[in-house]
Amino acid sequence: MARLADELRDPWGLLLGATAGGAAWAVSVHPAAAAFVGVVVWLSKAGVAVLQDRGHHGHRDGLAVTPGSPEEYWLERAGSAAYGFGELSASMERGPLAERIALMRPRIDDSTATLRRLAGQASLTGAALARFDLGGLWNEQVRLARAREEAGQGLTQDIDRALASLASQRAVVERLSATRERVLARMESSAIGIEGLLARLVELSAVSANGPLEPVRVLDELADTLEGVRQGLHETEQITRDALDR
Repeated sequence: MARLADELRDPWGLLLGATAGGAAWAVSVHPAAAAFVGVVVWLSKAGVAVLQDRGHHGHRDGLAVTPGSPEEYWLERAGSAAYGFGELSASMERGPLAERIALMRPRIDDSTATLRRLAGQASLTGAALARFDLGGLWNEQVRLARAREEAGQGLTQDIDRALASLASQRAVVERLSATRERVLARMESSAIGIEGLLARLVELSAVSANGPLEPVRVLDELADTLEGVRQGLHETEQITRDALDR
């Protein structure tokens, strides 16, 4: 029940419900019936999310990630790099380098956890976008615009409301598309950044095993790079939430 209550409060569900209701109203469905459509979509989204949560044990702490999607690809690459980081840390003999690498582990874990949440958001955004027929929205807008030019004075107000609803739907699509693109771009740069960090640490471990340890400055730079990745992920997550709450 607590999981269902959380889903009912999710702004994604409210957004989808409101959009579905607006779409129904735009095609001349009675206002009461359009409101009913919106409520059904809202409740259905919450119910499906609960069922998905039960069926995907690997995503209990977030939204399910669509198999074969770009977000899954970048999440897996980041996860592989994080796993390699753990293996490297476990295989190293105790010493200054091993200690510095161990201190980076919490930031790696936090970054991958944030990536997992962003991947879930990207998949949910993609599913929401798939519900819209952009071509159909455009054709409907053109048809209504022409109808307005020929309509009598008593019909223009109804047509204007329908046009406003279509414009609102297009704005939702644009907002969802921009959000998804932003998330995927951040996931890509972060996954590649973590991979680059791992490669550099592997190089440093090889150098330290066969010669003098690299200057502390290099390790500090790598730690700063990792912190930049972590903060960037959190910033993107917050921006995404703010955009969807509007």
